[in-house]
Amino acid sequence: MPVLEQISTQTGLSHPLGATLCDNGVNFSVYSKNATSIELLLFDSVNDAHPTEIIQLDPVANKTYHYWHVFVPELKAGQLYGYRVHGPFEPQLGHRFDGSKLLLDPYGKSVAVPDGYSRQAAGEPGDNCAVAMKSVITDPSNYDWEGDTRLKIPFPRTIIYEMHVAGFTRHPNSGLSNEKRGTYAGLIEKIPYLQELGITAVELLPVFQFDPFDCMPGRQNYWGYAPVSFFAPHGAYSSNKNPLDVINEFRDMVKALHKAGIEVILDVVFNHTAEGNHEGPTICFKGFENSVYYMLEQDRQYYSNYSGTGNTLNGNDPIVRRLILDSLRYWVQQMHVDGFRFDLASILSRDENGAPLANPPVLWDIETDPVLAGVKLIAEAWDAGGLYQVGSFVGDSWQEWNGRFRDDIRRFIKGENKTVSRLASRLLASPDLFEHEQREAEQSINFVTCHDGFTLNDVVSYNQKHNEANGENNRDGSNNTNSWNCGVEGPTNNQQIESLRNRQVKKFLALTLMAQGTPMLLMGDEVRRTQHGNNNAYSQDNEISWFDWSFLDIHNDIFRFAKQLISYRLKAKSLVQDLSMTLTELLAQATIIWHGVHLNQPDWSDHSHTLAFTTKSLKGDFYLHAMINAYWENLDFDVPSVPNDVQGEWRRIIDTSKDSPDDIYRWHEAPVANDVIYPVASRSIVIFLLRNS
Repeated sequence: MPVLEQISTQTGLSHPLGATLCDNGVNFSVYSKNATSIELLLFDSVNDAHPTEIIQLDPVANKTYHYWHVFVPELKAGQLYGYRVHGPFEPQLGHRFDGSKLLLDPYGKSVAVPDGYSRQAAGEPGDNCAVAMKSVITDPSNYDWEGDTRLKIPFPRTIIYEMHVAGFTRHPNSGLSNEKRGTYAGLIEKIPYLQELGITAVELLPVFQFDPFDCMPGRQNYWGYAPVSFFAPHGAYSSNKNPLDVINEFRDMVKALHKAGIEVILDVVFNHTAEGNHEGPTICFKGFENSVYYMLEQDRQYYSNYSGTGNTLNGNDPIVRRLILDSLRYWVQQMHVDGFRFDLASILSRDENGAPLANPPVLWDIETDPVLAGVKLIAEAWDAGGLYQVGSFVGDSWQEWNGRFRDDIRRFIKGENKTVSRLASRLLASPDLFEHEQREAEQSINFVTCHDGFTLNDVVSYNQKHNEANGENNRDGSNNTNSWNCGVEGPTNNQQIESLRNRQVKKFLALTLMAQGTPMLLMGDEVRRTQHGNNNAYSQDNEISWFDWSFLDIHNDIFRFAKQLISYRLKAKSLVQDLSMTLTELLAQATIIWHGVHLNQPDWSDHSHTLAFTTKSLKGDFYLHAMINAYWENLDFDVPSVPNDVQGEWRRIIDTSKDSPDDIYRWHEAPVANDVIYPVASRSIVIFLLRNS
C-alpha cells in the first residue's frame, strides 16, 4: 500500500455527531471513550481495497471529552469514508477494539455496500477495507418536499397494513419492471392498490440499512432485523444504487404515500445490531465503544441476549439514548415519517444489567421529545428474555401490539373452550389489560397475524409449522400456532374445505375490523397470501414470502370483503367527534347488550362457542347487531326488534357463510332482514345494521 500524505485539515467540532456537510467542507465527529487513536479513511470507490487518504486524528487537538472530531475542507456529498479505531482488546473488561477493521460511522446517513461484501471478513483478523461497508457523506437539504408534511391521522381513524417494502413488489407477476421490483419506487407504483383496499398507514418492516448475511450460512436475512445503521435507508431497496439517490427515492415513496392519504410507520430495531455475540463481526458499534453500546454480562467478555440474536443494545446508557433520539428525530424531520413501531420494545425498559426499570429514561425521552410530539409510537411490549408488558408498558402515549388479541381470537375461531368471555374483552379493546391506564381504546393494536408467524391463509390451512426450508430441521419458529387446518394439512382441491377456510378468514377479518382498538392487517391477508406453512420466514427472500399478485384474482372475493369491511369501519369512525375519550369513558357511555342464541341470555360457560350483541352508536344514529357462531353446527339466533328511537329496518350487511357478493353489502344495497330468528351457519358471523332511513 502506498504511503499517503496527510491532507490539510482543521480541528473541527464535537457537534453535531456524524459527517456534517458545510459550505466549504465536512465536519466529522464520533464518540469513543477508550480509544487510543482514530483514523478517518476516505475512499474513491466502494470496492477500493485501499483508502485514497488516511487522516490521523490527534488525541489532543482532535478530541474534546470523549468526542473525536476533524474538519476536512473541500469534501462533497457522495464522498465515501470509514474509521479505524485503535484501543485495548480486553474482552474481560468489555473492550474489543480492532484497529484493522473499517467501521461505519454510527451517525452515517447513507451506506455503500461493496460487490464482495463479507460479514466473515469483519469477524476475522486482518484488514477488510475491500469488502467492508462504507459510510457516505450526504446533503439532507438537497430535496424538494413540495410542501409535504406528516398526515397526523388520529388513531381512531387509523388502519395499519404491515408490509415488507421489497416483498410487496418483488414477485415476477407484480407487473413492474425488473428495475423497480422490490424497491421504494416499486411500492409507489402499487399505491393505487393500497388506496383501493382503504388502509390509512403502512407499517414497513425494517428499512434501516441491515446486514443481509446476518443469517444461517447460505441464506440471507429477508426481514431486516439486523441493523448496522440507525440513520441510513437500506440501499438494496432502491432502484438506483447510487447511495445518495437511495435517500431521495425513500423520500419519494413517503411523499407519494402522503399524497395518497397514507401514513408511513417504520418498524425500528433499537434492541440489537447485526454485530452478534462475542464471536460476531466488528462492523460499527463494537469497534467504537463496545462496553457502552451493548449490555454485557458480569463476565464482560459475553453479551446479554434479551433480543434472542446474540447481543442487546444498552438503550438506557446516555450515549445510546442520544443515538436513539437523534435517529428518531432524523427520520421525522428529514424523512417525514409518521410513526414508529419498536421491535422488542420492552428491552428499552431494562438497565445495563438487564433489570426492568420503573421509569426507563430512554422511553420517557422518546415520549417527551418535542420533535416527536404527535408522532405515532407503537410498542411490541415484550422481549426474548421473558419480559411481557402488554397493558403495563411505561408511558402515557404508547400504543401496544396486543398479542392477547391474536391468541384469544385464534382460539375462539378455532373452536376452543373457555374463549367466549375473552372474545368479549378483546372486542371492547381489552379493558382487562388497558382500562386501568385511563387511555383511549386505540391503545390496543389489534392483530391476528403479523410478519412473525403464519399468514391468515396458513392459520386456517395448517395445524403445524412447516419451516423445513429454513434449514433448521423445523426447530425454529413458534410451536404455539393456535391454528386449525379445517380438515386437511395445506392446499386442497376439496371445495367444502376451501369454503370453510374462506368463512374462517372472513371471520378473522370481521372481528379484527369490528373490534374497538386500532386494527392491523398483514400484507396479503386480504388475498389469502400463503407461506406454505412457514411461520418463521425471516430468511426466505423468495416466493415463499413475496406477495403473489395472482391471488388478487384467485381470492378477489376476500379482497372485496376486506375492502368493504374497512370502508364500514372508516365511515363509523368518521362519525366519532370526541377522539380524546378514554376506554373507561367509552365503556361507560356505550350501549351494549350481550346475547347468546337467545336474546339477553349470553352463554359465558366454558363450553360456549357463541356470542351475540346489540350496540348503539354514541350519537344514536344507528344500531348494530352481531351474531357470532364458532360452533361446528348451524344455530338459530334470536333477532331483536327494531328500537323505537330509529325509523328503519334491520339490514343484513354481513353473512360470512355466503359466497361473494352476498357475503357483504353496502348498507343501501343490503337485504332487509325482518326475521325474528336468523339461522347462522356453522363457524360464521352475521351482522345486521339499522339506521334512520
